[in-house]
Parts: sequence; C-alpha cells; structure tokens
Amino acid sequence: MTYQPVVPLSGFAGWTFLQRTRESQQEAFENSQLIQRNTTYFEENIGEIKTAEALVDDRRLLEVALGAFGLDEDINNKFFIQKILEDGTLDPDSLGNRLSDKRYFAMAEAFGFGDFPIPNTELSDFPQEITSLYKERQFEVAVGNADTNMRLALSLDRELDTLLEESTTDDGRWFLVMGQPPVRQVFETALGLPSSFGSLDIDLQLTGFRDAASQRFGDAEVSQFADPEKREELIRLFLVRSEIAAGTASITGASAALTLLQNANIGGGLFG
Repeated sequence: MTYQPVVPLSGFAGWTFLQRTRESQQEAFENSQLIQRNTTYFEENIGEIKTAEALVDDRRLLEVALGAFGLDEDINNKFFIQKILEDGTLDPDSLGNRLSDKRYFAMAEAFGFGDFPIPNTELSDFPQEITSLYKERQFEVAVGNADTNMRLALSLDRELDTLLEESTTDDGRWFLVMGQPPVRQVFETALGLPSSFGSLDIDLQLTGFRDAASQRFGDAEVSQFADPEKREELIRLFLVRSEIAAGTASITGASAALTLLQNANIGGGLFG
C-alpha cells in the first residue's frame, strides 16, 4: 500500500493546509511499502549498472531513475531514454542539450554515462541522491492525484531552488523556466499569459515573461523569487487564477447544458 496525501481543500487554502502538514504527510508517504521497496531495490542494485543499456533493461531501476526527474511517463520509451543517457551532456549536439525540456538533460548529467569513462552510478553517494529525488517527486505525484495544481505548486517550490543555483545570466534563468514544462505552466498562469503564448518566437516569449513579471512584481528577473514572500505570492496567483479558470470552464459547461435542455423543451413543445 502507498500512503495517499490528504488535500481537503483546493486553491490557496489547500496549499496552506498542505504546507502545514507536509512534513508528517511526506514522512508517512516515504515509509509506505511501495516506496520503501522501490528505493531499497535501487540502492542495492544501481552500483552494478555500467551502461545506459543496462539501466533501461532493468524496469525497476528505470522506474526510479525516471521518477526522480519527473519523467515517469517515459517508462516505455526505452530507446529514447537510452539515447539521451548515452549522449551525455558535454557535447552541445547531444540529444539532452537539444531538447527544450531540460529534465532530460538533468537526468543525463546525473547518471554521467555519456560524459565520463566511469559513470556516476559507481559513486558511493549516488544511490541515495537519486532515491531522495525520487521520493520527493513521487510525493508530488501522489499529491497530484488529489489536486493537479497542488502538484505543480510543489514542483515549482523545489525547481526554483535548483534553478536559482545555476550559474547563468538573467535571460538564462528565464530560458530555464521556459524549458521546464511544469515550472513554465505555473509562471504562465500566475502572470496571466495566454495559452497561445508558447507558439511565439522564443525571444518574444522572453520579452513577454519579463514584461509580465515586471508589471506584476515590479521586477523582471527570476532571481526575485528567492524571496519567500514573492515566491508565495507567485504560487498564490497561480492557484487563484487556476481556480478562476476552472470555475469559468464549469460555468461555461453548465450554460451549454442549460441551453441544450431549453432547446429540448422547446422542441418538445413544437413537436410533442
């Protein structure tokens, strides 16, 4: 059995509850049978894996490896994952470097199959590093089973810490935001950017993100979200606007249903 996190409320009220109970809920989740079984297997066996091919051929190891980077849905894309891992990250033309979704780059960099003669799987602290990421990500997945928006808020909180540690330019941080679909979705929603925004030229998207952030927060840089108050405001905006959008969709659906019923009644009157 796997512990299912409790999220009794939606929106920012649900986020406040989750933050207050997160430590105890995450501990219960990590102690559940499935998580313990998966992490124990990974830690006991990953040290024997020398190649990307060997990793993708062991489904149980691959499940933890992908789960640690939020790529659970790629479990059946063995050849694709093997190619990413074998290419590594040092070559600018490697697949991980060319993909816009930088979660693949992060996974290839972590395992090091294509970058070093001896992969990182042989390092003594590697198993625990990956299982720690896995447990955190899987808790987010479990929360998402109750509330998708709450999962996105949790992932933003984690990813921003990693992103802000990157040694890059101000524009580079925005490109990192744009290259991580869950983080991008939170920013787009919180900043009120339209769903068609992602189809624009990448430089226009950069300008759009900067302008929207400056207008809403008085600062155009991603680095401002190192401030806990600004980060909390970003998450609050995301959750509130997501609820509004869901409410609008619900109202629209109800209106359509009412129209159909009214038309049916009119039809009955004309032809009954």
